Amino acid sequence: MPLSLYNTLTRRKEVFDPIEPGKVRMYCCGVTVYDYCHLGHARSYIVWDTVRRYLNWRGYEVRYVQNFTDIDDKILNKARQEGSSMQEVSDRYIQAYFEDMKRLNVLEADAYPRATHTLDGIKRLIYELEQKGFAYPSEGDVYYEVGRDRSYGKLSGRKLEDLQAGASGRVESDDPDRQKKRNPFDFALWKAARPGEPAWESPWGAGRPGWHIECSAMVREFLGEAIDLHVGGLDLIFPHHENEIAQSEVVTGQPLAKYWMHNGMVNVGGEKMSKSLGNFTTIRDLLDKKGVDPMVIRFFVLGASYRKPIDFTNESLTAAENGWHTLKEGLLFGYQYGEKLGWNLEAKVQNSSAHSAFQAAMDDDFNTSGGLAVLFEIAKELQKEGNLLVHGEQSGTDAQTLQQHWLTLIELAKVLGLEAELEVETTALNQISDPEIEAKIQQRRAFKQAKNFAEADRIRNELQTQGITLIDKAGGETLWHRS
Repeated sequence: MPLSLYNTLTRRKEVFDPIEPGKVRMYCCGVTVYDYCHLGHARSYIVWDTVRRYLNWRGYEVRYVQNFTDIDDKILNKARQEGSSMQEVSDRYIQAYFEDMKRLNVLEADAYPRATHTLDGIKRLIYELEQKGFAYPSEGDVYYEVGRDRSYGKLSGRKLEDLQAGASGRVESDDPDRQKKRNPFDFALWKAARPGEPAWESPWGAGRPGWHIECSAMVREFLGEAIDLHVGGLDLIFPHHENEIAQSEVVTGQPLAKYWMHNGMVNVGGEKMSKSLGNFTTIRDLLDKKGVDPMVIRFFVLGASYRKPIDFTNESLTAAENGWHTLKEGLLFGYQYGEKLGWNLEAKVQNSSAHSAFQAAMDDDFNTSGGLAVLFEIAKELQKEGNLLVHGEQSGTDAQTLQQHWLTLIELAKVLGLEAELEVETTALNQISDPEIEAKIQQRRAFKQAKNFAEADRIRNELQTQGITLIDKAGGETLWHRS
């Protein structure tokens, strides 16, 4: 079965067939670096990290580029508020980005171009657009003339005449630069210098680039004039990606990207996440203040189709925690019991029905929830075997087969970026006393009797992270042991 993906440009699933066989050039729109990354960023970069990992697993050589927008009004406003500079703000939040993504097990890109480091390519692209009659200068600014581009709107499905009719004069009153434009929907390629702001010399006077032209120039410089995959959030389809296509394709005469992929948004309790609603959640707050395991966030993100919106609630977080703890028990099985079972330490993983089922799921537009289901079945089997070994009972599965199950789980979980190491887990062992464990079990029993199963599961998971495994027996008795 070939790999297929949903192409936003054609609005249908297509078989993935890269421009150069066996190689993939992939560009992801990165963050504007003026603040800490939030849950929406976590979703986006976990999704595209997983797509990249899977393409590598399928045997493709992937060159993955992700930019940083390091010149923007929001960055300049932040610098003014702090009394610092644009570069100081950008450098600080770029460093914070790397720290957050490392904790989420997001692999680093092959290149991280910055807008301010690509100025020659930006100016070259604007010049070429001007020479072809698609860009015009106006009072120090330079604009792209959308009315000359007959294909404008093909990604988003929006037609220029519909946009103009829908605006009903509103654009003119909202846009302070309207008098400089030939059409209210023309967009800036170069912005004239403003007092107190950084500026660079250009053929059109001192100024700085517009947002959209930056990505077009960076794609061209780091990946070439035509790439395989261009990815980003659903909110970037219009106008950002639409404008990228317009700028790039007029100059090169070929498609900017063969496939366009977009991830859905994150809601919090059924509402769009935003600072104004008070439901804005940064990755750091989740990990540090709320103590959420980074792998739980990854599990939560991968539990749904990347194209659909996901709702972040206490219930969905608890479900992700429970799912990750089951998977983690399976991942740790070999570290805990491999020596006891006399495993061959040089054994290599062999292809199995699980590999085929995992690939079938992921080949269907990167169906990570289907892939997780395959992992979950293996993890539950290993969890069951672990319980038998703890109680000295005989397993019906031979040691070599168990080792293959575990090696398969380790391999496939790594494709999804879900990893657990024993040395990390053992740091919490033996830090809770026997009486404390018994007290926790009594609390859990009370919650179960009150049918508050979420709290009962929370206690089980809390003990699990401290190396304590609970075993519920018939009649309500709960046994426990230290890992």
